[in-house]
Amino acid sequence: MDRKIKIYIGFLVVLFIALVVNDYNKPKPIDWSPTYSLKDKIPYGMYVFDNEINSLLKHQKIDKINVTPYEYFDARYDYDTLVNDYKVNGTFLSISKNLITDEESTTEICSFVRYGNSAFISSETIPYALLDSLDLKIEREYIHSDSIYNWVANKKLGDKKYKITEGVNNNYFSKIDTLNTTVLGYQNGDSTKVNFIKIGYGEGTFYLHTQPVAFTNFHLLKSNHHEYAQKVLSYIPKGDVFWYTKDQDGSIISDSPFRYILSQPALKWAWYIFLMGMLVFILFNAKRKQRIVPIIKPLSNTTVDFTKTIGNLYFQEGDHNTIMDKKIIYFLEKIRNEYLIDTHKLDDDFIKKVQLKSRKDLDDIKNAISLINSYRKNNYPSIEEDLILLNKAIEKVIN
Repeated sequence: MDRKIKIYIGFLVVLFIALVVNDYNKPKPIDWSPTYSLKDKIPYGMYVFDNEINSLLKHQKIDKINVTPYEYFDARYDYDTLVNDYKVNGTFLSISKNLITDEESTTEICSFVRYGNSAFISSETIPYALLDSLDLKIEREYIHSDSIYNWVANKKLGDKKYKITEGVNNNYFSKIDTLNTTVLGYQNGDSTKVNFIKIGYGEGTFYLHTQPVAFTNFHLLKSNHHEYAQKVLSYIPKGDVFWYTKDQDGSIISDSPFRYILSQPALKWAWYIFLMGMLVFILFNAKRKQRIVPIIKPLSNTTVDFTKTIGNLYFQEGDHNTIMDKKIIYFLEKIRNEYLIDTHKLDDDFIKKVQLKSRKDLDDIKNAISLINSYRKNNYPSIEEDLILLNKAIEKVIN
């Protein structure tokens, strides 16, 4: 291997090792993605809430729902005409950044509440179909303050305001049915807005809250923020809780065939080293090897073969005169094209011009011209010896 190539490879290896060591030793950046996943320990995951929900909702049975609300509750509805009620009772619980449900699921949640159950939804956005059914409207306030306080309205739970700033949104209920709605909580940025309400629906109740970030890892572990989460959750009625965790329980699997390799640091770096090694191999090996270049045979000169064939035909037939005529025509044509000399009169002046331009021996030129003139004057058939003699004389002049 060339010494220069070895230096290049060595430099790349040292550079790669330095990058690996630097990446390994530097602190991992904090992921502030609002995943609200029960498996995530990042600030805006819900790992802590998942582990502490039994202490937050004491003596209540928690049933996690990993299918759509429609699939879950419709399967538990008794369609008997004498019953027409759900086989389960309790509270539908949903805590997510944005509650996204299909129309059938929204209708099913409303039906579940109408039959005397309750629904607790904490989300920055709530499906329009549900807001429309409850005659509510949510808007976003653009604030300039960096201090946002949240608190509950019930004085029995205390009047403490919690400065929950990180990750909060400015959504609030801008329209409520005051005859059927109870305000349970507020937030204050530039002004005081309603962010937690209780609203009756049929024989049941909806509890709607617009600050789900209060239930994430960051705020449950920061200062006294967990108190605010406890106060909000205290409104959930005693009984079974059906916690909607679809797409939040960590069951979403990447479609990438390399998902496991890339999820393991050791395998990930092994894969990267393999790719870099293959790249180096391809780059340097491509310069040393190439495909075999096929040998392309040149096209044969069929004109020469054709001429030989015709010449042999005349020669075999004994037609020496014709061959001599062709030979003389070819000789004179060559003189005209190469030396630009008129060939009408083959006299001494012609001989001198040919000798000056061709630099051939004067006696050879005289001999060739003499044989041509002699052949043209005689009318008797030529023999083979005459043809050979003329051919040799001409070849000495034109070759």
